[in-house]
Amino acid sequence: MAHRVEQLNKKTGVTYVYESQAYWDKEKKQARSKRVCVGKLDPKTGEFIPSKRLTSSTAAALDPSVTASAQVIGPMVVLDAFSKKIGLTRILKSVFGDAHRQMLVMSYYLCVMGGALSHCETWARSHEPSIAPALSSQRISELLGKLGTDKKQSFFLKWMGKVVEHDYLCYDITSVSSYSELNEYIRYGHNRDKEKLPQLNLAMLYGQKSQLPVYYHRLSGSITDVSTLGNLLEHFKMLDIGNLHYIMDKGFYSKKNVDALVANRDRFTLAVPMNNKWVQKAVDGVYDTIHGPEGYQKIDDGVLYVHSMLHPWGEERRRCYLHIYFNAINRAVAIDRFNEELLGYKEELESGYPVAAHQEAYDTYFIITATPKRGQRVAFNTEAVSTYIKRYAGFQALISHGIKDPVKAMQVYRDKDVVEKCFDDLKNTLDMKRLRMHSSATVDGRLFIQFIAVILISAIRKKMRETSLIRDYTVRELLREMETLTRIKYSGRYKSIVSEATKKQKHILKTLDIPLPD
Repeated sequence: MAHRVEQLNKKTGVTYVYESQAYWDKEKKQARSKRVCVGKLDPKTGEFIPSKRLTSSTAAALDPSVTASAQVIGPMVVLDAFSKKIGLTRILKSVFGDAHRQMLVMSYYLCVMGGALSHCETWARSHEPSIAPALSSQRISELLGKLGTDKKQSFFLKWMGKVVEHDYLCYDITSVSSYSELNEYIRYGHNRDKEKLPQLNLAMLYGQKSQLPVYYHRLSGSITDVSTLGNLLEHFKMLDIGNLHYIMDKGFYSKKNVDALVANRDRFTLAVPMNNKWVQKAVDGVYDTIHGPEGYQKIDDGVLYVHSMLHPWGEERRRCYLHIYFNAINRAVAIDRFNEELLGYKEELESGYPVAAHQEAYDTYFIITATPKRGQRVAFNTEAVSTYIKRYAGFQALISHGIKDPVKAMQVYRDKDVVEKCFDDLKNTLDMKRLRMHSSATVDGRLFIQFIAVILISAIRKKMRETSLIRDYTVRELLREMETLTRIKYSGRYKSIVSEATKKQKHILKTLDIPLPD
């Protein structure tokens, strides 16, 4: 076992420090020791001065006055690298100044751990950068409440300007429940997740090519999908982003919404519910020919029968295209989905809270009677239901202003599931199924930090898909695999060192094109 020995050189007056290692000499059959000079003592202060040939960690270990502390750096190495690569760090700093670092660390915590931000301070104490004192629950609440609408809008303007050029934007809405009763945006309303708590709706735009979220805004929990699009377009007018190409599902279809998109000269591809009479009329016109060889198309890994036609829209006859698709394999699924929708419509009518956008479906597929004794009774119009199933089940329609090719339109529409994955990250990976904050300002701030975290997770996942790392890890699993990579800091004159990376950590960093920290 090695031990430290100090010896004074009487000629020079210098006290040298040796590391003495005892060993057994087999030939002489006796214990002996081997000494190596590792430094000397300062003649005035008595402070240990290590030999220049020693590494910082070896020298620090030999100095009894030195203290050491370790901080986890692995997850931050990955998150910092991606934040800088995609320009997120630069934009946050330009908008929020010094507060941007606290915001990033909070978003890092959400990426790695999820859960309430009140636990962020504890997590930050053991992780680099060490700004735990600035992340107490009180300071977090103060910061979230002061982010400000103007600064957030400035961030969105810069972020969208960087990300969305020549991109398709997928738009969708999800609901987030809350225990708060002090937020004007929290309402009882149409609940997508079948929850009984009050909620707010969160609308989000996601770049299809970039695979990055680019914008969100919150809505009252009582607002339906179809009524939100005009609000979104007004937001973009204020942001002065210009014309973009929106991808939306049929929940956003209404004549009013298409009118607004066309009038705004926005490009869009929008699914149209098959219960619209004008779409059924279009299907009737091609029903006898679409199933033939002229309509046969292979799209991705399946077969669809396709017909496309010019469909001028509105009084100004704006050029739009109606794309009609028939999928024989999915016909059974379409029938199930249609019946499920009808049951939902019936529940709306019986509850006394009908949805205006569903009025045409109510009129077509239901018979409503009222008697003095039994009150209102809602029954299915079985003839209309049967006609729809026989004639239109298995058909799908897209209306597009900007995409003439029906195959490309369908591929673009199918790829919109990136926004659904984004919502999955928001509510499950990042643990935001419940909002426990009270004021609208702090809820807004929490949503914004959550949005930053979703950007980072999306950027990392995209790279993981490109490099096949996604086969071995989820994003959170990858970040937690990096948890054992630490930086050891010594007091005094000694430089910090980074622990040896594991084989898996080296592979992750090399695959993600991130250099090993030094």
